[in-house]
Amino acid sequence: MDLDPAGAAAGTLELRYTLLPNGVLQITSAHRYDSGLFRCIASNIANIRYSHEAQLSVTVAGSRTYKEPIILSGPQNLTINIHQTAILECIATGNPRPIVSWSRLDGRSIGVEGIQVLGTGNLMISDATLQHSGVYVCSANRPGSRSRRTAFGRLVVQAPPEFVQWPQSLSRPAGGSAVFSCMATGVPEPHLIWLKNGKLLTPSDNGKLTSGNMTLAITHITPEDEAIYQCIAENSAGTNQASARLTISQGPKLPEAPTGLRATTLSTSGLHLTWDQPDIHASQQIIGYVLHIRRLGEPDGAELQEAVDKTTFSHDFNNLESATTYSIYLKAYSAHGGSQQSNTITATTLGGVPSPPSFFTKVLNQTAMQVYWELPDKPGKVKGFRLEYREISNPDLHGQEIFPGHINTHTISHLELAAVYEIQLVAFNGNGNSTPTRHLVSLSEGRASTAAGQSCNCDQADGSMSTLLLGVHSSLACILCCLLLVLLGYRHSFFCRKKPSWETPPTLIGVRGPKGHTPESIELSQFPGLTSPLRTSVCLKTHQVIGHNKAQIKIKS
Repeated sequence: MDLDPAGAAAGTLELRYTLLPNGVLQITSAHRYDSGLFRCIASNIANIRYSHEAQLSVTVAGSRTYKEPIILSGPQNLTINIHQTAILECIATGNPRPIVSWSRLDGRSIGVEGIQVLGTGNLMISDATLQHSGVYVCSANRPGSRSRRTAFGRLVVQAPPEFVQWPQSLSRPAGGSAVFSCMATGVPEPHLIWLKNGKLLTPSDNGKLTSGNMTLAITHITPEDEAIYQCIAENSAGTNQASARLTISQGPKLPEAPTGLRATTLSTSGLHLTWDQPDIHASQQIIGYVLHIRRLGEPDGAELQEAVDKTTFSHDFNNLESATTYSIYLKAYSAHGGSQQSNTITATTLGGVPSPPSFFTKVLNQTAMQVYWELPDKPGKVKGFRLEYREISNPDLHGQEIFPGHINTHTISHLELAAVYEIQLVAFNGNGNSTPTRHLVSLSEGRASTAAGQSCNCDQADGSMSTLLLGVHSSLACILCCLLLVLLGYRHSFFCRKKPSWETPPTLIGVRGPKGHTPESIELSQFPGLTSPLRTSVCLKTHQVIGHNKAQIKIKS
């Protein structure tokens, strides 16, 4: 500090001068001789810096009238790291001079260790801990009364990350597994990331991060996995890191992966597995085999494992589900561990082909459409799907795509502009193909089309019958039916329709009358709760004319 006008250094003046560690100079009960020029000096071993001067003028106060307490400078919200010093300011004035006190909003005691009051009301907390975090209340009280003013300030004490468990260096054989664990604490909660040889680690097929990145598991270790792995813990208070090395040891040699795995279907619930016999040298260290089987599409955790003797190179699976495709692989084991797995194969039990798939189409634009189809309720019921499409006006323009059993959508693009296409979807398994489901789609519509396979499904075995599909309002459909029956004299007809539709009395089906029979009266009534007009799809089958009696149809709305 520069010298005051009286020639004394500010730091040597009486307790009315308070110099806070953050550089603030407070002067309480100012007198006229406090007037003068003030400036701040910052210095270290490298240099000295001077601030601009500031003029302080002290005027003679008027009559000392009563004044309510006023807090001129209250505490500010403050965030510091653990073990640092926190200073919460509180400067109050009034007549008589108010008494400044401190408390915590949560009612807990502030304590005395490391707590100091600077000047007439500034609270200093040295070597702050996490327990010092909270909301502090500065109160300015008028002596001899309950009159007071308060101000609040929040203190947040952070802690940089500290490891409570850090990864350990490991040595594992090729093909083995390694697990690194890393756990850190801090305020706020630290975030964990992993580096491999100084570069951000991305999860792969044999390396997975779990439990909020606290665990790194590496399976089927290869030479590329040999590296230095770093666990980085970071939060707003700081960063910490721990590292470990993974090396590949030259341990006992493990068996070679089995070869020639094949499957033969036995029945609706059985499969027969065979594999190649290893050479004499390799078979000496093998103590047995383990077959892994699961329904196609199921997670690895749902697989079934069966052990097989080392002298056996075939095995039968029984009690399987019918018409279901299974995924199977084999591993050989020695006293030191298991081999790499064999090639994975698929096999389907007997029991028939999949049901015809139901699918939907959505026209995206005039050259593209999207196809959706439903997957079976259980895994393994379908091995895959084959999607075919062709342009109606030009059959040479066609295409085909094959998808595994867990895929249920595909976008077909680069089609002919505003053309009409036939879409065909087939589900298949090891027993064969399902009945194809077809659907016509016009790209000129530019909107979603209806679901495939929902048209009226009349009996197609009788070639002499004609099928007429009418999509009209219910009233118009009835009028057309009356005209057809009266003009053509058909005696026998029945309706195949979508629900909701018209309710047909049981007497309508199979009515056959001899010649001379009196005219028949048939009534059609609408389902309760349905309002007209109702758009329906009616499938009318016409039989050979037997008589010429007329039929009367009455319609009840």
